Amino acid sequence: MVGNWRQPLLLALLGALAACGGNDAIPEDGNEAATSNAAAAGKSPLALSAAELSRIGVTFAPVESVSELPVATVPATLAPPPNARVAVAAVIPGVVTRTMVVEGDSVRAGQPLATVAAREMFTLAAGIDQASARVAVARANDRRLGQLAREGVIAGSRADEARAALREAEAELNEQRRIVRLVNGSPNRGSYTLTAPISGKITAATITTGSPVSEATSAYVIDAQGRYELTAQLPERLLGQVRPGMSVRVPAASGDDVRGEVTSVGSVIDPQTRSATLRARVPASAGVVSGRAVSATLYVPASDGAIAVPAAAVTDVDGKPSVFVRTPQGAAVRTVATGDRADGMIVIRSGLRAGEQIAVAGVSELKSIAGQN
Repeated sequence: MVGNWRQPLLLALLGALAACGGNDAIPEDGNEAATSNAAAAGKSPLALSAAELSRIGVTFAPVESVSELPVATVPATLAPPPNARVAVAAVIPGVVTRTMVVEGDSVRAGQPLATVAAREMFTLAAGIDQASARVAVARANDRRLGQLAREGVIAGSRADEARAALREAEAELNEQRRIVRLVNGSPNRGSYTLTAPISGKITAATITTGSPVSEATSAYVIDAQGRYELTAQLPERLLGQVRPGMSVRVPAASGDDVRGEVTSVGSVIDPQTRSATLRARVPASAGVVSGRAVSATLYVPASDGAIAVPAAAVTDVDGKPSVFVRTPQGAAVRTVATGDRADGMIVIRSGLRAGEQIAVAGVSELKSIAGQN
């Protein structure tokens, strides 16, 4: 039987031994660095259970290596590339009698756009009739003289002249018909039809029913769908980093990014803006609209093992950029060296390894708790 005076002492010794045993726990792989880093910074690891972390809204995500890194986000505009915009001209003067499309409509190649009444079409019709008559006469003359030449009645040169006259008449008739086909004309009706030379979207329509048109009239402008050109001003500091073939991303209506490719980087710096013109090719997507101003994020290839984390995961602790790393006890502050920031991501130059778990939500709550320790 232990004396009453010894019992409190025994309980105290047992408690001390238990406390010493708890402090000897070894962190799991990948978290030992987090604990030692926090201790070196004068910050104790935050002892928080999974339930406590969930209650204050903390979410962890693994650090992943990346193949390319964002270097900058620059303002840009979208437009069809120069070879994807076509003007539909009224090649013969006349008056618009009917329009079939309006601005914003999608059209296919060869689709009728408008009908134009033109007096010159009647002239073309008469010219075709006259040329057809000359061909008929020349063909008959060619047959007659050819027969006479074969019989030896006339010299062969006269038959050759008749054959040449036939070819000339046929060429004139074919030219008249080619003009009619070119303008999609209906000579007997005195009108022709404007058609879409390419598939795309009507981005400009300058004519209405009753409008007069001439050779200088651009009735419609059609932009080919499926490709756009992005134009941006690249800051001088990035001229040596961004090159053709690198990636560019712009936001889409779906919330995802549309990925494009840099096609050219200007070599002349604007003395006012200290920037050069960058152009990129961007595929069509919902929200990618011609003339729209967007924020374009530029990416460069990353070195092996490079990592980037969400900007929300990085916070300032004691004047140093830091993250909260998952540990067996809860979380620990980790000081990191950061690089460029773009597209909601921050490049981490040192202080983290791929595979480690860091807090990506609830960071301010963890920072508040760390400040109380």
